[in-house]
Amino acid sequence: MMPVLDKPTIQYVVEEAVEAGIDDILIITGRGKQAIERHFDKSYELEEELEADGKLDRLDRVQDIADLADIHYVRQKEREGLGDAVLYARKHVGDEPFALLLGDTIIENETPCTESLVAAAEVHDSSVLSLERVPWEDVPSYGVADTEEVDASADSFPVNDFVEKPPRDEAPSNLAITGRYVLTPEIFELLETTEKGVGGELQLTDAIRKLDAVRGVELDGDRYDIGNIPSWLQANIEMALKHDDGEINAAVTEYLEGRNE
Repeated sequence: MMPVLDKPTIQYVVEEAVEAGIDDILIITGRGKQAIERHFDKSYELEEELEADGKLDRLDRVQDIADLADIHYVRQKEREGLGDAVLYARKHVGDEPFALLLGDTIIENETPCTESLVAAAEVHDSSVLSLERVPWEDVPSYGVADTEEVDASADSFPVNDFVEKPPRDEAPSNLAITGRYVLTPEIFELLETTEKGVGGELQLTDAIRKLDAVRGVELDGDRYDIGNIPSWLQANIEMALKHDDGEINAAVTEYLEGRNE
């Protein structure tokens, strides 16, 4: 559970969901991830420690989330891919549309990314994905959208197809899936009948391709991928410079200015 600044990544993700009006949250974890459950559980020891250290703002944030949302957990037994992880939510979701937020991605925007997706999904009665233009050399690391020319003034736009991790010269665009989705419940049936794909895993993108209608929203904000060390370091530095006006900001600013002298 890698922290960014003074809180774990998963807390940023849960806060985004809560800000989008979601009050029922299922966290799908894996082996050795019990720290996630402990983080959101009421802990008198943690509260006493934070209060003693004067970190009352952090304490308030954790308590506010617990008050605003019901948080549940289920453990993925084997690492069989994102599509397999989504199937674990089937009983919890039932026949309702649902938002999916990947736990290794922080997205910062004036309007929470998930809130924008929910709004577009309600208007168009469709699954909606967040998309971002990435450098062409990074395209083989993503699921990529095949879409018509994007209307920047529209709330969303139709997507014709998706390709999972294509070679650069075969990619239909550089609009990449960025870890935020609103999906209709038919995705579960499609996942059940989808064969394992890239990497021998059940790829969510392969099932999304079979949906009757999918729309995209181009990301307008900052996205931080916490899944690797260089990106995690970048997130800490950039977010410290932008948001933290205390000790962390001062330390990072002083260090960078010293490096430039």
